[in-house]
Amino acid sequence: MSISGVHVTQAQSPQPHSSEQAPLPPHYYYQQPQDDEIDLRELFAALWQGKWTIIACTALCTILAIAYALLAQEKWTSTAVIAKPQPSKLSEYQTQVSEYQPIFDVYQQDGTVLVSHKLDDFSQPQTLFDIFMQEFDARSNKKRYLEHSRLFKMALADLKTDKGSELTSDDTAKLYSEWYKKLSSKLVDSKQTKGPYILTAESITAEDSFEFLKGYVDSINKRSQKIALDNLRSAVSAKKNELLQQRNILTDQAENRLQVEKETTQYALDIAKSAGVKTPVQNLGANEVFAIYLGANALAAKITALNQLKNLSIIEPRLQQTAAKLSLLTHLNIDNNVKFEVKQYLEEPEKPINRTAPKRSLIAVLGLLLGGMIGIGVVFIRFSFKKN
Repeated sequence: MSISGVHVTQAQSPQPHSSEQAPLPPHYYYQQPQDDEIDLRELFAALWQGKWTIIACTALCTILAIAYALLAQEKWTSTAVIAKPQPSKLSEYQTQVSEYQPIFDVYQQDGTVLVSHKLDDFSQPQTLFDIFMQEFDARSNKKRYLEHSRLFKMALADLKTDKGSELTSDDTAKLYSEWYKKLSSKLVDSKQTKGPYILTAESITAEDSFEFLKGYVDSINKRSQKIALDNLRSAVSAKKNELLQQRNILTDQAENRLQVEKETTQYALDIAKSAGVKTPVQNLGANEVFAIYLGANALAAKITALNQLKNLSIIEPRLQQTAAKLSLLTHLNIDNNVKFEVKQYLEEPEKPINRTAPKRSLIAVLGLLLGGMIGIGVVFIRFSFKKN
C-alpha cells in the first residue's frame, strides 16, 4: 500500500513451523512416567538378597513355636454320651412307686375308683433323666465334688505355692470358676431339648481326665437316685398328712352326728313315753323331726345302741377308707437300696487317645508361616527405604 509516495509493506503474521507440535485435542493428558512403580525383577532380586533374613526369622519363629508347643501344659478331654434310661432299668423303682398308688386313688361309694395320676411322673424315664442333668450342671454339686477331688486339691496347692502367701477368697473363687468349666455338658443335637447329651471333663493327663469325669458322673448318679427316692418319700409324706387331717375331720363330723342322733332319739323317747306310745305306730309320720312312730321300746333300745357305739365308720363310711389307706402306709417302706438307673450310657467314659491342646503340629506350622511373613516384611521394608 502507498501513502504519499511511500511504500509500506504490511507485516505478515508469522506462520507456524511445520516442525512445531500440533495443537492437542481437548481432555488429553500426557501420561507422566511413574517413578515409584516397583519392578518385579527388582522385588524378587531384593527377596533373594534378603533370603538369609527370611530364613533367620522363619527359623527363630519356628523354634519358639515348637518350644511353646513342647512346654505348654497339656489338656486332655474325656467324653461320654448319655440319654434317658430304658424302662427295663427302672422295674424295681417302678414297682416301689406302684405300691403307693392305692393310697392316692379315690374309692367312691358306688364302687368305682378314680385313678390318681399323682405318681405317674415319678417313674418316667425322662423325669429321672432331667433330675440327673439338673444335678450335673449345678455349681453347688461341682463345688462339693471338687472339694474332695485329688486333682483340684493339687491345683489349689500349686496356686498357693506360686502366690507365695495365703489365698484370698477371690483367688479361691476364681480357681473354682475355672474348674467349673472343666465339667460341662451339651446336647448332641442342638435342635433337640431332651437329649442325648455329651458330657466332658478336662485335665492335664488322659488318666486324670477319665478319672475326673467318671468320678463326677458316679457321684451325680447316686445323688440323683437319692433325690428321686426323696421326691417319692415327700409325696407319700404329704399324702399321709392329708389322710391324717381327713381322718380327724371325718372323726369330728361322725362324733357330732352321733351326739345329735343321741339327743334326737332321747327327745323322741321322752315324747313317746308322754304320749303312751310303746310300740311302733304306722299312722304317725316317718318324716317328723322326732321318730315317735318307733315307739318307746324301740327308741330306748336305739339309745342303748348309740351309747355303746365305738366304730364311727358306721356313721361315716369314709372313715373306713381313710383308715385302710393309713394302715397300708404303716406296712410300706421306701427302700433306699433299690436298684435303678437315672441315665444310660450311649458311649461310656474312656481315656482319650489324643490330647485336646496344645496342637503341636499346628503350632509349628503357624510358627513357620509367621516367621516367613515377618522375614518377607523386613525385606520389603528395607527394599522400600533403599528405593526411596
